[in-house]
Amino acid sequence: MGGIFDTIWNNYLRNLRITDILDMAIIAFLIYKGIKFITKSATMRVMRGIIILFVVMGLATVLDLYVIKFLLGKTMEFGVLVLVVLFQPELRKLLERVGSSAFMNIFGKAEVSREMELAINETISACEDMSRSRTGALIIFEREIKLDDTLKTGTTVNADLNAELLKNIFFPNTPLHDGAVIIRDGRIAAAGCILPNSSNPNISKELGTRHRAGIGMSEVSDAVVIVVSEETGSISVAVDGMFKRHLAHDTFEKILRNELMPEDEDTVGSRSSRLKIAQKIKGKKNGKENNK
Repeated sequence: MGGIFDTIWNNYLRNLRITDILDMAIIAFLIYKGIKFITKSATMRVMRGIIILFVVMGLATVLDLYVIKFLLGKTMEFGVLVLVVLFQPELRKLLERVGSSAFMNIFGKAEVSREMELAINETISACEDMSRSRTGALIIFEREIKLDDTLKTGTTVNADLNAELLKNIFFPNTPLHDGAVIIRDGRIAAAGCILPNSSNPNISKELGTRHRAGIGMSEVSDAVVIVVSEETGSISVAVDGMFKRHLAHDTFEKILRNELMPEDEDTVGSRSSRLKIAQKIKGKKNGKENNK
């Protein structure tokens, strides 16, 4: 056993430099981020197909299946071009993330502001009220990828986010109720924005234009998209092309906090501080109802 360790030490570890460790750490981190990006996007089925092709080609080589090996070999020659075509939306999203300022801070967690904490609570309150009244709504929480082009299609608001303002924007027959509200850094940046419809042919035919637009936005950006159905009042959330429908209050709140807040809650205070904020908003809301 000692001979094996001596061989490893003499041939590998003894000549290992700090730069080699750094090199391996960077490669491991990039592989991890790549796998995480793929699993969070809607490309997992395509990746499974590519893996199956590699397995089949390996078996064809071992078993000397000349025709299959020839056909798959020719396919692999154009593999890079095929991958670029298949993953064009995902590659664009990845490059946008690399170009964003937030990507430079991937080794640390960004500090979440009090404004974002309040924005989440106010949004939950507004969505629950609109769900009860069956008021259709489409709300976009911008994250790393900036939505400047989409902002230009709407009306600039640049106001503090509160539940009453959200409900007024989406009130039926008002000028901005048909478009989407974009929230940037915990503030309402614009309203009445036009979103791209999803090109996914597998979307249920039950979903209307508002839901398809929400899914489409989540496919071309890293935004968190909230949809309140006008027909059923159900609340749904779309992230990275994945759509979750008919969410209960606890599930809806958990998704928003997981997506918009860092995992390390110590950077913005304990859970009790969040509870105080929620209770403050709820008390304010109950006071208004009692005054009525």
